[in-house]
Amino acid sequence: MKFFKTLSITIFALILLSATASQAQCPMCKASVESNLKDGGNTGKGLNSGIMYLLAAPYLAMAGIGFLWYKKFKKKNVDLSMKQERLNLN
Repeated sequence: MKFFKTLSITIFALILLSATASQAQCPMCKASVESNLKDGGNTGKGLNSGIMYLLAAPYLAMAGIGFLWYKKFKKKNVDLSMKQERLNLN
């Protein structure tokens, strides 16, 4: 268990350290949004909201999988401790 925790922290740290600046849109989309914003439109806000929505989906999926994994692991430990208690009582 300690190995997996250390491994996951190391991988997370490496991902953070290797992050580079990037642009969210292709150059044509960016030019279109910039010209729309100069004319008083609000297309850029909607485009950025859509990008944030799409960005959040994988994180929520991973959080759900992690939560289910945690619950299963916790239940397994409870079952093992109950078996040990029964063996100690007998």
